[in-house]
Amino acid sequence: MNKKQGPIGVFDSGYGGLTVLKEIVKTLPQYDYIYLGDNSRAPYGIRSFETVYHYTLECVQHLFNMGCHLVVLACNTASAKALRTIQQNDLPKIDPERRVLGIIRPTTEIVGKYTRSRQVGIFGTTGTVNSQSYPIEIEKFFPDVTVYQQACPMWVPLVENDEYNSDGADFFIRKYVRQLMVQSADIDTIVLGCTHYPLLIGKLQQHLPPGVQLLSQGSIAAAGLKDYLQRHPEMAEKCSTGGTREFFTTDDTETFDRQAGIFFEAPVKSRHLSL
Repeated sequence: MNKKQGPIGVFDSGYGGLTVLKEIVKTLPQYDYIYLGDNSRAPYGIRSFETVYHYTLECVQHLFNMGCHLVVLACNTASAKALRTIQQNDLPKIDPERRVLGIIRPTTEIVGKYTRSRQVGIFGTTGTVNSQSYPIEIEKFFPDVTVYQQACPMWVPLVENDEYNSDGADFFIRKYVRQLMVQSADIDTIVLGCTHYPLLIGKLQQHLPPGVQLLSQGSIAAAGLKDYLQRHPEMAEKCSTGGTREFFTTDDTETFDRQAGIFFEAPVKSRHLSL
């Protein structure tokens, strides 16, 4: 076993995971982090289970090769379509001492604490919604909660093309909000089941009924990681604590740096990774 300490890896298909990393860094600033965005193959939300699994595993292995003992999939689609297979089939062969965590479970573990009506909505990519990951996981923790889902295929392109504050964005936000709320007028809590969606919160609040709560995953994932490291001191000891941040993209670094700054809310200087 490699006993040398290494950074915590954070993976996403593109930029959205930076909203998660931002909150993780706020909560656990002492650790070193490597962020990898597979921008050249994004978006993952429209791809098959098999494709997402292969892409995710390849990127996880790159993070392992960079010295990470622990990798967080800061991507709902990868968490929905690849996490379980990687945990159960691949990690025992690659290195049973390493760990890969997702961001769906931490969210589903707490959602029942927020809803009073026991009617919860999910906004997600087509891939995340089709995977049924949220209803399955929420049922484990809160069997009395009814889950309604709505795929929002236009939201990621709006965010990634810097159109999320435009008048055109209102049309697609209103459309998907209506399609969710028509399923049940009693939905009082909605999970933003994609890490791009926090950038749409301002617009969403304009179109949602008053009193509906929005749960964003960044702070939830950060609290979940903190709890995990407290419960697994043997893993915490393997994570280096120099307070550094490194960024890698599989696409053009100049474009990545410009866009990434919007999500991370701080300047980003990335390096290119060839797959």
